[in-house]
Amino acid sequence: MTEYFAADFSFRRALSVPIVAALALALASPSADAQQDGLITTHAVATFGISDLTYPADFTHLSYVNPDAPKGGEMSMSWSSGGGSFDSLHPYTNQGNPAVLSSIFFESILEGTSDTIGESYCLLCESIAFPEDRSFVIFTLRDGVRFSDGTAMTADDVLFSYEILRDEGLPSFRASIPLTIAGAEVLDDRRIRFDFNPESQLRGRIESAGGLPVFSRASHEASGLPFSDNRLIPLTGSGPYVLGDVDPGRSTVFVRNPDYWGRDLPINRGRHNFDSIRVEYYADAIAAFEGFTAGNYLFRQENSSQNWANNYNFPRLTDGVVIREEIPQGVIASGQSFIFNLRREKFQDPRVREAIALMFNFEWTNQTLFYGLYAPIDSFWENTHLEAAGILAGDELAVLEPFRGRLPDEVFTDEPFATPPSDVARTFDRAQARRAAALLEEAGWTPGGDGLLRNAAGQTLEVEFLNASPLFDRIINPYVENLRAIGVDARLTRVDGAQMNQRQRDADFDMLTGNFPMGYEPSSGLRQYFGSLGAQESLFNVAGLADPAVDELLESVIRAETRAEMETATRALDRVLRSLRIRVPQWYNQNAWVAYYNHYRYPEELPPYGIGFLDFWWVDPVAEQALRAQGVL
Repeated sequence: MTEYFAADFSFRRALSVPIVAALALALASPSADAQQDGLITTHAVATFGISDLTYPADFTHLSYVNPDAPKGGEMSMSWSSGGGSFDSLHPYTNQGNPAVLSSIFFESILEGTSDTIGESYCLLCESIAFPEDRSFVIFTLRDGVRFSDGTAMTADDVLFSYEILRDEGLPSFRASIPLTIAGAEVLDDRRIRFDFNPESQLRGRIESAGGLPVFSRASHEASGLPFSDNRLIPLTGSGPYVLGDVDPGRSTVFVRNPDYWGRDLPINRGRHNFDSIRVEYYADAIAAFEGFTAGNYLFRQENSSQNWANNYNFPRLTDGVVIREEIPQGVIASGQSFIFNLRREKFQDPRVREAIALMFNFEWTNQTLFYGLYAPIDSFWENTHLEAAGILAGDELAVLEPFRGRLPDEVFTDEPFATPPSDVARTFDRAQARRAAALLEEAGWTPGGDGLLRNAAGQTLEVEFLNASPLFDRIINPYVENLRAIGVDARLTRVDGAQMNQRQRDADFDMLTGNFPMGYEPSSGLRQYFGSLGAQESLFNVAGLADPAVDELLESVIRAETRAEMETATRALDRVLRSLRIRVPQWYNQNAWVAYYNHYRYPEELPPYGIGFLDFWWVDPVAEQALRAQGVL
């Protein structure tokens, strides 16, 4: 974990464990290629079929890439999170700690882009066909798709991947897949049909099938290993990179497959430009930064404001060997927060959770520790048009009216909950402390003779902050002191990365730092983060939220059939989630802070939803040779 945890989380999860239905898409756009046998046949799908797709069937390359980018060189970067270790290259099982980028070997039938929302294009497939009621979809694989071992991919491999993820994959897959997909059938070597559960939402059906990773059945069966076993020899996929070298817990190298089947596809032109991608692992972020300044790796996305403000003054930067940039990014805030474990009885009362939240002084933390570089988070959809605002009214009121009496009264009477600003001049805000103490007393926690708050049973209000990053100590310790000053028996417990992962999986914590990475078109993935089923089955429902009213409201978002309905229901959900006080929001960065050695290049115009340093950056061979001549590389 680093000071700004969001990049770490999205990097590890988005690139190691793709979430089923992370982006919803269902309806074909009016630009569908053809309609045959009563089926709409198209090269791509979009969530709401009322406007043309961004890219037509005959597009030559994505608009934000350099189609003539040279191939070659190495992208190297670091990973440090707690112990920074890994012992597996299998990201689809709970066993072991998967390496960063351990899903790089695999492709899915459909792929999104960094300049569109809710659009997904054929990657493994050459066409998508489905009826207007979207009761099923038929994917036709491209001719010539091959796994990295040279064997042909068939529809049977797609069927195998779906079935094994449904039956033996991560709990989130096992929980989510049957809700949408009723079954699958191989029609011939290149065609597979997925039938959808008629009770599932229309939006997101096609992507729920098209977004699954595809593995080689023959390779898995030849391994003789159960799918659930972690392993350092990865499953065989069809992606542009294969495993080059692995030093468990220290480094991984992924090399570009020279025989990659899809290198000439329009959707891939100008992408996958590096001959190799190397990840160096460090025990902590301090050592990782020192490794960058020494040239042990060459690209860094900085997550520490202290580093960014004070430490980028080393010789290679002042000499122009290293470039330091702030790249604007208009993405949704990560939702980085201290998350309560609602499974614990002491956190059942929302007044307790609000009181604890009041004692975190973001304003002082930002000014004193972060040099004023971060922005606060209130909404689960911060920095977007989906954020709830104002007093409940209109269409949003119509969505929530059926829940009156099952939701906190404030949802209907007050503006969306936000922790009030604290005194920027001092870490301990007396006004906030008085309000917090009053809330705790209302909830039955009163001061004992030792100054600690106790309930009627004489128990103290213990709050343990679980943390795996030394850099986070300076943030948590003042928060702990504030809580102790009002009688909360708070403490910080530092653990290594493996312990952190295991304790989170076992729900053995009071509070820890995590993320709520929401989407612009939220769909069935919401169940994993906030649903009662997700509280039991999903690693992503860290808080353990299980509320029947929330479950029903999630379905209002998931089953929305127009963009307006979806946006209204999302704002209503945001309002409700904020009222429940399941987290203490932290902060987010409106810019990507990057530093890199001066041989990396990227397109002049970056897309709005990602900087793409692993996707469409490249190495300038002339600049690379110049750095070699200087003895830098």
